[in-house]
Amino acid sequence: MTRTVFYTATTLDGYLADEQDSLEWLFLQDSDPEGPHRYDEFIAGIGAVVMGRTTYEWVRAHLQASGEDWPYDMPTWVVSHAELPGITGADIRFAQGEVAPIHAALTDAAGGKDIWVVGGGDLAAQFAEAGLLDQLMVSIAPVTLGAGRPLFPRRFDLKLQDVARNRAFICATYDVVGPPTARGAGPAS
Repeated sequence: MTRTVFYTATTLDGYLADEQDSLEWLFLQDSDPEGPHRYDEFIAGIGAVVMGRTTYEWVRAHLQASGEDWPYDMPTWVVSHAELPGITGADIRFAQGEVAPIHAALTDAAGGKDIWVVGGGDLAAQFAEAGLLDQLMVSIAPVTLGAGRPLFPRRFDLKLQDVARNRAFICATYDVVGPPTARGAGPAS
C-alpha cells in the first residue's frame, strides 16, 4: 500500500529553513549515513516525489552551483502557480491547485511504492488537511533559528511510532492522526 511521507529535518524550534530559505544550519550537523532515518533505505521505497516551488528553486540553484545531476530517478511533481524552468533529463511535472488530484497522479506513478513530500511544511500540511499524509519522519537538529520556514504550520495530532538517535539528531517517526481533537470539551450548550 502506498503511503505519503513527509521525510525532513528540522531545527529544535521547528524550522525547516531560515528566513532566507537557507539550509546551512543542516549541513553543519553530524549524522551517520548508516544510522536511523537513513536516506538510502528511505529513498529505495519511494516511487514518486512532490515538492513546492521554494524547495524546487533551492534544489535547482544548488544543482547549478554544484554541477550535480538531478538526484531523483522517479517522477517529481512541483506544485506552484508560477511558471518554472525544468531540468534537462529530469522527469519533472508541474501542477497547481488542490492536492487530491495531484495525489492521485502521484499514487499512480509510484507503482505501489511510497510518495515523498520532499520539502515545504505548508505543502505537507495541505496533504494532511486533505487526509492524504500518512507519516512524518523528522530528524531534529540541536540548533535553533528563531524564525524561518516552519516544519508544519498547522495544528495536527500526531502519534509517535518510533524515536532513535543519529549522532546529533533525534529521529522521530509519527503517524498523522488528523486535526486536533477537543480534549476535555463538554457538550455544546
